[in-house]
Amino acid sequence: MVESRYTHVSIVAADLEESVDFYASVFGMERIRTPAFDERIQWLGCGDLQLHLVERDDDPPAFNHHALHVDDFEAVYRSIREHESAEIEALPQIEVDADGHPPVYVLPSGEVQCYVRDPAGNLVEVNAPDADALDGSVVRNLVKRTDVEWPEAGEEAARIYANE
Repeated sequence: MVESRYTHVSIVAADLEESVDFYASVFGMERIRTPAFDERIQWLGCGDLQLHLVERDDDPPAFNHHALHVDDFEAVYRSIREHESAEIEALPQIEVDADGHPPVYVLPSGEVQCYVRDPAGNLVEVNAPDADALDGSVVRNLVKRTDVEWPEAGEEAARIYANE
């Protein structure tokens, strides 16, 4: 059997430096050595993987997204809210009373996720493993995913963090 794993994800950057700044300031990614391509490209270190930003005039796909685990969800949530070119996006299939606080979704497993558009319009899913560990004074709008079937009592829920 073949063993495969991701090495990187490549996404569109309308303005390369603006996108580099976003991923560096919000997620703590750092520039890494990048080959000199014909297009403007910057590779960023993201844990053991890489994010490749490619400056192009293309529109990013509306739904396709990449997902990032963060070890300090509250810090990232604050950074997103403070970043001038980032906005947390509500899922259209779930009715939310935001009351000024962007939604953070809770999965049946207790994991959390929120969605943000980067400066180029790419959709980024931000994940953390435990809704109960979040500081309610920072993350004030936890929303149960109503578009997901919740397991019966005693059944195990599917997990984003399946390999842990």
